Amino acid sequence: MKILLIEDEPKVAAFIKRGLEEQAYEVDQAYDGTFGVKMAVQKEYDLIILDVILPNMNGLEACREIRKSNSSVSILMLTALGNTDDKISGLDAGADDYLTKPFEFKELLARIRALTRRGTESGTGEKLQIADLEMDTSSKRVTRGGKPVSLTAREFTLLQYLLRNKGRVVSRVDITEQVWETSFDTGSNVIDVYINFLRKKIDKDQDNKLIHTLVGMGYVLKEQDKV
Repeated sequence: MKILLIEDEPKVAAFIKRGLEEQAYEVDQAYDGTFGVKMAVQKEYDLIILDVILPNMNGLEACREIRKSNSSVSILMLTALGNTDDKISGLDAGADDYLTKPFEFKELLARIRALTRRGTESGTGEKLQIADLEMDTSSKRVTRGGKPVSLTAREFTLLQYLLRNKGRVVSRVDITEQVWETSFDTGSNVIDVYINFLRKKIDKDQDNKLIHTLVGMGYVLKEQDKV
């Protein structure tokens, strides 16, 4: 598995790179945002680990630039800024997950496994559908009304979970355990943000809304009730 690490702090970068290589990951490294984007565009990676505070181009800008040419690569953002607004900014820029510094290396590994599992689990060619929304987990292709829907890795995993549980109400705790697979502050609105990301891509301008909120309970993927 190939990972691109974009981190400007030499000690932190060396620590992460050494640890990942000990776990048999292949790691390329960039020390600033501009060069990191160039590498991300020119080469193919399974995962990008991206620091927020970088010289020349910060991590948020770099993430947006990478997403312009690659919507499917998993991006894990590292940030020393731990409040919810900062984390949401990273997710809004196109990151799939975030990890606040300082962190334990085993947590970094857990996040990497969760993000990259999308590519290893879906090779069975499972096809999921509700109404005119279709997902092929083998090709990673999602369509609504026959038109392709471009999703990030985390959005894909979340939609896959909702499709597998269509018609059933899933709570934020359910989503945290099954989609993120790691603990984070469930009191934050990160899950709501991702649901809104999906709504914009799946339900926008559609008469038949598929993603529904049940206040105090969670979310359910179902066809809109007819009046």
